[in-house]
Amino acid sequence: MEHVDVVVIGAGVVGLAIAARLSKHLSNVLVIDKNAGFGEEISSRNSEVIHAGIYYPKGSLKAELCVAGKQALYEYCQQRHIPYNNIGKLIVAQNAEEETYLQEMIEKAAANGVDDLGWVSAKKMRAMEPNLSASAALLSPSTGIVDVHSYMRSLLAEIEQNNGKFVARTELERVECSDSGFVVTLNCEDEQLKISSKYVINSAGLYCEQVAKRIEGLSEQFIPTVHWCRGHYFTYAGKSPFQQLIYPVPEKNGVGLGIHCTLDLGGQLKFGPDTQYIDVLEYAVSLGLRDTFIQAIKRYFPNVDAEKLQPAYSGIRPKLQAPGAAAEDFCVQGQDVHGVQGLVNLYGIESPGLTSSLAIAQRVVQQLGIEVSV
Repeated sequence: MEHVDVVVIGAGVVGLAIAARLSKHLSNVLVIDKNAGFGEEISSRNSEVIHAGIYYPKGSLKAELCVAGKQALYEYCQQRHIPYNNIGKLIVAQNAEEETYLQEMIEKAAANGVDDLGWVSAKKMRAMEPNLSASAALLSPSTGIVDVHSYMRSLLAEIEQNNGKFVARTELERVECSDSGFVVTLNCEDEQLKISSKYVINSAGLYCEQVAKRIEGLSEQFIPTVHWCRGHYFTYAGKSPFQQLIYPVPEKNGVGLGIHCTLDLGGQLKFGPDTQYIDVLEYAVSLGLRDTFIQAIKRYFPNVDAEKLQPAYSGIRPKLQAPGAAAEDFCVQGQDVHGVQGLVNLYGIESPGLTSSLAIAQRVVQQLGIEVSV
């Protein structure tokens, strides 16, 4: 039976970041993914935003890992020449109630270690963004955008440089605990393969719950229910009317950050995502959603041209937050919780998962008790 040091299940941005980090210390890292390539689900269907870490409760993993991950990601992009832009964003208020929320956000951000937010008056905002309509805004100068595909390709190159391997079209069938670690049964394009591994990392994203249920010896009491939540995006034709990212005040239920406008590195403006809980994976974007988008966008961009707004793509998030329930944190679950030595399960890694990816990788290393050389 072939032996590897670690099997990482899921080759999204978080799985690749974990594998790259582990490959600095372990000589035989294997990353598998059921799809034909890396990052084909959550990681390739998002806003590509580097978040500042201002929305999340103090002491939460999302707050801690987003702030640490942001710094690490900017440094990584600089060192490895990944395209990015520290473009900044405005979070806009439309009335006194929303302005109060922005004031509270300054305090929440400071508690998370984010102390660079700046208050922007309506007059100053008109000078910065003439097409924007709002009563006031917060400027987040450390928010940025990144070429996610280039980032993932760099992580994979790092894995391979350290003698790790990525195998696509390979699905996990079963994990059995043994005296020396795990026996992992894989389905590689309808051929069954068994390998032994000292460590197993479940970074399966949308399928983290299903993968966890295939790990023998893991009690179901430690496997949370994961809910799929789809968000749609529309592109906007022509030159962007904005120079920065524009976000409304977040949704009160904590499900999303509201339909916001982002720019990619090519200057393409897009709006989204909305939030829609689903039971079946389906990525189609209906033109019928355009009216709902227009109504949301008009609050801060009253001159939006409906004809320039076209369906683009959708992404699906693995949320631990059930419909109508309170917001949930990331779950990075190791032996100290479930009792299975050498196993780490990651659940509910949605936004800000991209921003947090390198910090999540470091957290997994800590869960495993491995000291990784820099």
